[in-house]
Amino acid sequence: MSEKNDGANRDATKRSARERLQVERERQKTRDKRRRTLIVAAAVVGVLGLATVVGVIAANTGKSDKAAKAGPVVAPSGATGKDALAIQTGKDGAKHTLTVWEDFRCPACKAFEDNYRDTIHELQAKGLLNVEYHLVTLIDGNMRGTGSLKAANAAACAQDAGKFTEYHDVLFKNQPQEVDDAYGKNAKLLELAGQVNGLDTPEFRACVENGTHNSWVGKSHEAFRAAKFRGTPSVLLDGKDIFSDQSNPITPQKLKEQVEGTAAGSGGGAAKASPSASASGSASASAPASPSTGTRAKSSSKTGAPSATGATKGAATGAEED
Repeated sequence: MSEKNDGANRDATKRSARERLQVERERQKTRDKRRRTLIVAAAVVGVLGLATVVGVIAANTGKSDKAAKAGPVVAPSGATGKDALAIQTGKDGAKHTLTVWEDFRCPACKAFEDNYRDTIHELQAKGLLNVEYHLVTLIDGNMRGTGSLKAANAAACAQDAGKFTEYHDVLFKNQPQEVDDAYGKNAKLLELAGQVNGLDTPEFRACVENGTHNSWVGKSHEAFRAAKFRGTPSVLLDGKDIFSDQSNPITPQKLKEQVEGTAAGSGGGAAKASPSASASGSASASAPASPSTGTRAKSSSKTGAPSATGATKGAATGAEED
């Protein structure tokens, strides 16, 4: 009996061991399956996370100038110059051309306009001078925002309506602080249009709200950078920089004498040609007119010289282009 019992016990022990082994194998299979599931899930989450990051990067890459490059390039009515990137004002047949590169958010540009506006308009009324305006978006890049772009587009829309000069002057007279992107709001631009008789029309509003000339403004800014101008305003008379000679700084009176003197054949002329540029900063619009510093664009180019802002001494530090 004892031998039978021993055999039975051994059989029971073997079965028990096999059962325990089987149970352990099942447990191991379950653990392996769970681990594989977790690995796959982690991989999926990783892929999705990477896709999300890439999506965010793609969404933000070039966001500041996306609007300026979207859609076809639609030049405003009567645009002139290379690639039709200039808006010309003045009478046909004028013997002299003032070329001005400006940003509607640029304080130095406002200072230039405030100090030279009357002189420029006087010379234009006499038929002696026309002005070619090139609109850029330097401050949008420096300070972020879209005010430079949207204001330039609105000015181009005003050109379509034959009201560029009036609206151009209104925008500079009402320019917000450089850090305030008020011109990034169409409502503000439309509100200011109310100061120009006959400008606030359904056509003008649609042009502003649709950003009809945004791509044209973007192309104008690309031309500004390609020309290696270092800042705004950049101002040239008959293709020659009239603000580089700090030993004999330009003033509205001197500009008038150069234009009227040359037109009368007395030999008055512009300064030596070179790309116009300005250092960081802007000048007080209320100061007497003479060259000072403007809003600067970062550039590896060392050409150029300070552009006029129309102030004598006081200049505040401005932003540089990214």
